[in-house]
This record gives sequence, structure tokens and C-alpha cells, in this order.
Amino acid sequence: MLRTYVRFPAKGVRLATLRHEAFLCHDSLRMERTVLIVDDHPSFRSSARAVLEADGFEVIGEAEDGATALAANRDLRPDVVLLDVQLPDANGWDLCRFLCEIQPRPAIVLVSSRDASDFEGLVELGPARGFIAKADLSGEALRAALA
Repeated sequence: MLRTYVRFPAKGVRLATLRHEAFLCHDSLRMERTVLIVDDHPSFRSSARAVLEADGFEVIGEAEDGATALAANRDLRPDVVLLDVQLPDANGWDLCRFLCEIQPRPAIVLVSSRDASDFEGLVELGPARGFIAKADLSGEALRAALA
């Protein structure tokens, strides 16, 4: 259980300063991140949303292909893009590089039904923050990839 203690200001300290400090303290304790899920399988998007939201992430959008992902990233400005490496209209690796050049730059975490070892070091060489096999997706796994 997280306990929050509020210290009352000393005589002569303005209330506005106290409010500002309380706001900063609250923000520093929250680790919520907004997520855009990009995958061409509706069932994976649905289960990924449920898993991540249950673990405290806020899923703000979904996209089924590269074109929709670019538009959603532009409109929603997520902190994190969970990006499938194989999309019907785009190569996930190329889309990852492109998204990493856009400002504000989202953190990209790649996902695939295949294991990371199947990609022969491409994950480590690319600009993505990490990789998660779809079967291993959890809030904890996403936090670890982002760390």
C-alpha cells in the first residue's frame, strides 16, 4: 500500500507552492504509459489490450497495418508503440525505424509470434527498445523492455 504524506507549509509559504509540489510528487509516483498496439490480428490486439490495461497501462489506440499505425501515432502521440514485425502493408523493421525519426519519438517494442532468436540479432541492432514474443506479453515484460 502506498501512503502519501502531506506536509503543511510553514508560516508565510504560499499555498500555490504547496499545490505545485504536491502535483510533482504525484506525477513522480505514477508510471502510467500510453500504448498504441499495432498488429494485423484483431484477437491479439484485444488480448494485448486486456493484459496491458490489467497491468496499469493505458491503451489509447489500435492499428491493423502500417498506414493506420502512422496516422494513429500522429494523432494519439503514444508513449509506447507495441509493433508487430509482420504487417500486411509494411515491414515492421522499416516502420520501427521511421517511427523512431518522428518527434515526439515513441518507445517502440517489437512483438512477434516467433522468438527473438529467429531474427538473428536484428532486434539488438535496430532502434527498438526491446522485443517480446506474443506468448510472453505482460505488463511486467513491457516494463522490462522499456527499462
